[in-house]
Amino acid sequence: MLKQRIITALILAPLALCGFFLLEGGSFALFIGAVVVLGGWEWARLSGFEAQSSRILYAVVVAALLFLLYLLPDLAPWLLVAALIWWLMATWLVLTFPESSAHWASAICKLVIGLLILLPAWQGLVLIKQMPLGNWLILSVMILVWGADIGAYFSGKAFGKRKLAPKVSPGKSWEGLYGGLAACLLITAVVGVYRGWSLGEIIFALVSAAIVVLISVVGDLTESMFKRKSGVKDSSNLLPGHGGVLDRIDSLTAAIPVFALLLWAAKDWGVM
Repeated sequence: MLKQRIITALILAPLALCGFFLLEGGSFALFIGAVVVLGGWEWARLSGFEAQSSRILYAVVVAALLFLLYLLPDLAPWLLVAALIWWLMATWLVLTFPESSAHWASAICKLVIGLLILLPAWQGLVLIKQMPLGNWLILSVMILVWGADIGAYFSGKAFGKRKLAPKVSPGKSWEGLYGGLAACLLITAVVGVYRGWSLGEIIFALVSAAIVVLISVVGDLTESMFKRKSGVKDSSNLLPGHGGVLDRIDSLTAAIPVFALLLWAAKDWGVM
């Protein structure tokens, strides 16, 4: 299993980095869109559709909606706000699982939720890419999510006692969450001091980093919640040793649209 994970990572990491940082415009949107469409194919399974025809049909619907969003960029703010509302609602659903599953048990509801998860993530990345220092901003949100994950792992291993959401993901602890959050706040503070940000900019960045980290945890737990309800361990076997696409991007699907909204807020408030 470890060998498989390493081989897959060595193949995918360069492809992902090239796609994220070397592609521009429509090519970038298409590259991210391909990942999101694969995520849609996996989500159909989590929604209870095992037949390939149904899963492919849902992936086609996701692709068509992405194309529509690309043609209608004015819809972007509304989509990101819808994503924020969804992730706040998802927080409540995770905290009250399994009782909350009664609210999203129907297949149609699950499919709509899939759109609220996948489409804003694509939209957020496309918008961030267009901003000044877009590549660095994309790298920043990834570092926040990965830093939180790594910090949570080691902190949880060392100090984890109180379960964060035992009915959703028994392995996660409050101590792990605090460790991941502390790691990201430290990274943000160091970057702020190094780049000579003002006190106001550093405070805004720290608050924003905390929000992004916390919502990324909700993204991770949300996919775990749907997998637990569906009785599956991984979203698919597309990535040998790593599970599926959704297993790798679940935290990012939540973090990216919120990060994009915070960047917009920073621009409107004169922080950036």
